[in-house]
Amino acid sequence: MNEVNKERRQALRAWARSLPKIDLHRHLEGTLRLRTLADIAIEHGIDLPSYDIEQLRPYVQITNDPPDFHRFLEKFKLLRHFYTSREAVQRVTREAVIDAAADNIVYLELRFNPVALSRVHRFRLSDVVEWVIEAVEQVQREVATRTCLIFQIGRNEPLSVAEEIVDLAIAYHGNLVRGVDLAGDEVHYPAQRFARPFRRAKEAGLHITVHAGEAAGAESVRAAVEVLHAERIGHGIHSVESSAVIHLLRQRGITLEICPTSNYQTGVVRGFDYHPLLDLFNLQVGVTINTDDPSISDTTLSDEYVVAVEAIGFPQPQIYRTLRYAVEAAFIPDEERPWLFSLIDERLAPYEGARAIFRRDIEHPSPPARYW
Repeated sequence: MNEVNKERRQALRAWARSLPKIDLHRHLEGTLRLRTLADIAIEHGIDLPSYDIEQLRPYVQITNDPPDFHRFLEKFKLLRHFYTSREAVQRVTREAVIDAAADNIVYLELRFNPVALSRVHRFRLSDVVEWVIEAVEQVQREVATRTCLIFQIGRNEPLSVAEEIVDLAIAYHGNLVRGVDLAGDEVHYPAQRFARPFRRAKEAGLHITVHAGEAAGAESVRAAVEVLHAERIGHGIHSVESSAVIHLLRQRGITLEICPTSNYQTGVVRGFDYHPLLDLFNLQVGVTINTDDPSISDTTLSDEYVVAVEAIGFPQPQIYRTLRYAVEAAFIPDEERPWLFSLIDERLAPYEGARAIFRRDIEHPSPPARYW
C-alpha cells in the first residue's frame, strides 16, 4: 500500500471512529470478550480446547474460516456454555454496552434469546431476562450509551417457547424492553408458524423485527412483513432480487438492518463486491449499518463503516443518511426520539455537509437508470 492510500485509510478509520453511531442489530450472545470467556471458564471449570486467548480465538471467532452460514452459527454452540450464573450473564451484558460506548455508539439495541442464556444451565427464562434488564439499568448510569432490549425467538424452537418469550416481552415492556425478533433457519421454519405470537406482540404495542432475506430469498422478507408485521428486517439483503418486495419495503417504510461483515462471513454474499447495500440504498430503501455479532466477527461498528465505504463502495457522505434512517427506525420510546435526533445532529456539526444530509435538506440521490 502506497503512502497516499495508507493516509486515506487512516483518515477513513479516524472519521468512522469519531462519528456518533447507532447499532440496531447486535446480538448479546455474539458480544462476549475473549478475556471474559477465559475468566468464566477458569472460575466455573468449563472444559475448553485452550485457556490461552489466542488459541481459544478460532473456536469462538471467525479467523481464517471460509465463508459458511452453518460454520458461523457453530461458534454459538460453545458460547452458550458461558452463561453459568447470574454474575456471568450480567458481566457479559455490562461489557456489551461498555464496548459499544467505547466505539462511540450513542444508541444501542441489544437483542438476546432467553433460551440461549438459560438452556445449558437450566435457568428460568424469566430469571435471565431480569438479570439482563438489571445489568442494562446499572450500566446505563455509568456510560452515555442509551440501550434498549429486544427478545429474540429462534425459528427452531417449539411454538410454546415462542409464546413464552412473547409473554415475557409483554410483561417487561417498557423503556428498556422494546420489541421481539425472529431468527434462525428461514428455509425450514417459515414465518407463518409464528403468526399468532407475533400478532399478540404487535397488539401489546411491542415493536417487531425479523431476520429474513439473509440465507433465504426475497419471499422470506415478504412473509416477515405481511405475516409477522415486521417494522424492520434483519439483513434483508435478498430483497434486491424482487422489485415487488422492494416496492413493499418502500411503501410500508420498512428499514433493513444491514451487517456487511457478517453477510460475507456467513457466505450469503460471495464478496463485498457483490454486497447489495448500495443497490438497496439507491432503490430508496431505508438501510442501516450494524455489527450483528461483533466478537464472533471480530469487528466494531466503526469497522463496518469502513467496510461499507472502502470495500462495498458506499458513498462516505451517505453514511449520515443511514444514521437518519436509524433514528427514524429505532425502537426507542417515541418521546425520546427527538432527543436522539438532536444528539446525532449536534455531534455531526464538525463534519462538512453532514447535518444537511442527516436532516434530509439534501434529497436522497436518484437511482441510476439501470434500476428502472
